[in-house]
Amino acid sequence: MAKDLYGVLGVSKDATDEELKKAHRKLVREYHPDRNPDDPAAEERFKEIQEAYDVLSDPEKRQAYDAGGMFGGFGGQGGFGGQPGGFPGDFGDIFSGIFNRGAGPGAGAPPIRGRDLETEVRISFDDAMNGTQISVTVPKSESCPTCAGTGAQPGTTSETCPSCQGRGIDSQGQGFFSISQPCAQCGGTGQIIPDPCRTCGGSGRTHQTKRYRVKVPAGVKDGSRIRVAGKGEAGERGAPSGDLFVTVQVTPSPIFKRLDDGNLEVEVPISVTEAIRGGTIEVPTLGGTKRIRVAPGTQNGALHRLKGEGPPRAGGKGKGRGDIRYRMDVKIPKELDDEQRRAVDQLAETMNGNDPRQDLLARARSGGG
Repeated sequence: MAKDLYGVLGVSKDATDEELKKAHRKLVREYHPDRNPDDPAAEERFKEIQEAYDVLSDPEKRQAYDAGGMFGGFGGQGGFGGQPGGFPGDFGDIFSGIFNRGAGPGAGAPPIRGRDLETEVRISFDDAMNGTQISVTVPKSESCPTCAGTGAQPGTTSETCPSCQGRGIDSQGQGFFSISQPCAQCGGTGQIIPDPCRTCGGSGRTHQTKRYRVKVPAGVKDGSRIRVAGKGEAGERGAPSGDLFVTVQVTPSPIFKRLDDGNLEVEVPISVTEAIRGGTIEVPTLGGTKRIRVAPGTQNGALHRLKGEGPPRAGGKGKGRGDIRYRMDVKIPKELDDEQRRAVDQLAETMNGNDPRQDLLARARSGGG
C-alpha cells in the first residue's frame, strides 16, 4: 500500500509551500546521516523524507498525487534507485507518454533528468566572513557502476519494445475518442531490457552515499543556498543529473550584528567622562582591533563608521567590502563612592545649573509650537 506523503512530512493535506519547506528542513536536520552515523533506519527515513518533499514541492506532481495516487507513490516497483519500496520515478515520464500521441516510431518517453537534492550545514560566523570549505554527506541514487546507467547487463543492449514499436504509448479507441497511456510493457520508454543488469535490476541506478567538498564564499549570509551543479540524483538512462543545493546556517556572532544592508554593527560601551571629554578608544574589527576617535560631547547612540572593514560584498571579486558601524553606549554608573559623588556635585556647580529641558518646557508652555 502506498504511503501517505503528507504523513511522511507530518503536515496536513492543505499545507502551504512554506509549511512544507519548514517541515522538510526540520526532518532533514533530525535524520541527516551526519547526525545518525551507521543508522540504516535513519538513512531510510531520510530517503523517504527527501522523496516525499520532491513530490509535494512540485505543483504538478502534487496535483497528480492529490488526484488519487493513480500515478504511483511509495511502495511500488522500481522504487528509489531502482529498488523496491521507494518512489517509482518522476511523474514527467507518465505525462510525457500521455501527451506524446504524435510521436513517431522509436520516440518513446524522453529520459528524465535527475531530481535536485537539498541539505543543510552550519558554519561559524568567522568562517562565513572569511569563506571556507565544508564536507556534506548525501544519500542519493547514482549511475550504476556495472552497466554505466544503461540498465542492461554488460555485453547486452536494450531493444525496441515489441508492444508499442518504440513509441512508448498504447492507444485504445473508444467511439470517436482515442485514449493514450504509457505502454504497459516498457513503461513509456519505448525500450525493453531482455537481460537486466544484475547489480541495479535494470534501473540503471544504485543507492549510494556520497561525500562532497563544497566551497562557501566569503561574506555568505545566514540562509543562503549554494548550488552544486550535477551532484543531485542521477538521471534516467543517461539523462543529466540533478543539482545539489546546500543551505548555509551561520552561527550568530556575540560581537557583530549583521545588517540587511550588508554592513556590521557593534555596540561599544563608553564611560561618561569619555562621552564628555572625547578621546581615543580601541574597538574590535574582523581582523583584530583598531583605535577610533570619540568626539567630545558624544551622545548615547551616536554612530562611528569604519569604511571597508565589514564583510565581503555579495558577488565576489571587485565588489569590495561593507562597513562596520560602532554605536556608542554611554554607561551611567549606578553607584558612586564619596569622592566620585563630590566630583559630580562640583561638575554640576560648574555647569551653572544648565537645564537641558529648558527649550522643551518653553515649547510646551507655548502650546507645543
